Amino acid sequence: MKRILYLTLVSCALSGLVSACTSGDTSDVTDTRTGPSRSYTMDEFMKTISVGGNSFSHDETRLLVSSNETGVYQVYELDLATNRRRAITTGEETTWAVAYMPQDDRILFRRDKDGSENNHLFLRTPDGMVRDLTTGGNTREEFAGFNTDLKTFFTQNNQRDPRFLDLFQWDVATLARTMVYENTEGLDPFEISPDGRWLVLSRSNTSNDTDLFVVDLDGGGSVPLLISEHEGQAGYVPQAVSPDGRFLYYSTNDGGEFLALKRYEFATGEHGDIHASDWDVVFCYFSLSGRYRVIGTNEDGYTRVNITRDEEPFTIHGLPEGTVSGIAFSHSEKFMKLYVSSDTMPRNIFLYDLETGEARQLTDTLNPQIARADLVAGEVARFEARDGLTIPGPLFKPIGAGPDNRVPVMLWVHGGPGGQSGAGYRAEMQYLVNNGYGLFAVNNRGSSGYGKSFMAADDRRHGREPLWDCVDAKEYLKTLDWVDPDRIGIMGGSYGGYMVLAALAFEPEEFACGVDIFGVANWLLTLQSIPPYWESYRQALYSEIGHPVEDEAFLRATSPVFHGDRITRPLLILQGANDPRVLRRESDDMVEAIRAGGGTVDYIVFEDEGHGFRKSANRVRGFNAVRDFLDEHLGETAGD
Repeated sequence: MKRILYLTLVSCALSGLVSACTSGDTSDVTDTRTGPSRSYTMDEFMKTISVGGNSFSHDETRLLVSSNETGVYQVYELDLATNRRRAITTGEETTWAVAYMPQDDRILFRRDKDGSENNHLFLRTPDGMVRDLTTGGNTREEFAGFNTDLKTFFTQNNQRDPRFLDLFQWDVATLARTMVYENTEGLDPFEISPDGRWLVLSRSNTSNDTDLFVVDLDGGGSVPLLISEHEGQAGYVPQAVSPDGRFLYYSTNDGGEFLALKRYEFATGEHGDIHASDWDVVFCYFSLSGRYRVIGTNEDGYTRVNITRDEEPFTIHGLPEGTVSGIAFSHSEKFMKLYVSSDTMPRNIFLYDLETGEARQLTDTLNPQIARADLVAGEVARFEARDGLTIPGPLFKPIGAGPDNRVPVMLWVHGGPGGQSGAGYRAEMQYLVNNGYGLFAVNNRGSSGYGKSFMAADDRRHGREPLWDCVDAKEYLKTLDWVDPDRIGIMGGSYGGYMVLAALAFEPEEFACGVDIFGVANWLLTLQSIPPYWESYRQALYSEIGHPVEDEAFLRATSPVFHGDRITRPLLILQGANDPRVLRRESDDMVEAIRAGGGTVDYIVFEDEGHGFRKSANRVRGFNAVRDFLDEHLGETAGD
């Protein structure tokens, strides 16, 4: 479903046991302070550590994690007894933890080259030797999990055909590799049942319509069997194969607005209902034995989890207030690892003893120089668009803002198009809010999380109705007594960056300024240069955005690069030189078009980044430039 150019600038929490949000006008929130205790630098915000990982060591004494404490994500071992981290990898390339091998201390990790997204899978042995398991420089390899017997693991690899990912099985002990499924039809392999018989695959027909298939590998079958027959547009999203191998759990909105959890029995072909609510079920998975099941539901951007143990409700105790996410179980199922976070609390790792019910915090990631009381929590606001559609989004009000201290606000547009802005700590957001800028992370039509009709409401309407939602969001902001109506700008990354460019080109008088972070400027070029491994989503892209040949006139009309002469308001563009999704050429051409039309634009290119800035130094440099730009064009003395 809508995996187009996905990059969400506001982190959505993956799961939450206890979460709350409010809706409506947030101007009544009472805070008598005239401002935060002090203003912090972006460098101070980036000294807050980001850490995550799901794999327990075979003896369950360590956790394999990724951390950016050096400024570049590297792999560490986190000792569960002492909370100390030991570096496993070093260097300047962003590196991500994958997993410990199940019976020993060998470690799997992945990295690409400067954001190219051609991830390779590496194996590190206890003596420090590292082996690249991926052959071919431009090959993309994705880890796809261990079998429940822990004797084999799976990867997906596009070396044979850059367009499609084939499925391979590896022997844990010998690293012998066998192709399990040669993907000649452009389907997306998902998971194999523990007995090795059933392979689950999916296919994106359009951005809002997907299908599920199974292949009977033991039966000698090679033709996928469709198991999701339906009429009209409906999503079918695979979630998990049960550890006993009987069922495929999947989410579907067939017959309703929201994704409900169902299951399919391989042996009989029967479908059954499991869990449904007035929100999307976004994930379901099991512990190794199947004793524990975790279901996550996206509730207004705050995803709530439901855990069962032996099919009975299970509640976690002893955690601080916040959103719980990233639940993972040790192989023995003695321990559970999880994160707790909020808008004002960066994600921390906790260890939960499932036998004693004791929770213990393993990390403390917030920079101690930053007072948590100076951070701001967002609250969900809603407004009515010009056609009556209700548009939601988190609104962040700076401390001290009020009728006597009206502040500038930036509309913050997520990536996607089908992304969603929701709960979670984000250094860049807190930096701007701490320094006096309000933020409204609008979830314009086409965002996920609010039903399939809302999500489909932007199809082939980009540059029009979704943009009008942003203009209407600005009008809503003008009604708040703490917002300066003359100092409202717009910013976003990826598809959100497109919305910035579209706003300044097609609604040139509406926003005071814009900040585009690797945004689409030319839909024709974007659609013609999609990465080869996105081939299975090509038709979905065309249905969502438009066909580069059949819809050329429409795409030209809605591509800002062809209308650069209309952009007269101040603009800042940030771009990764190695971006495989939105090529640098798009931003180069956009800058040239604006300058040729007599406009001015500030432009910064990051030579060692791709689609999304990973390195702390680049994030500091980028948002220092954003802050300087906003101070110049939205600050109190702007225009003097």
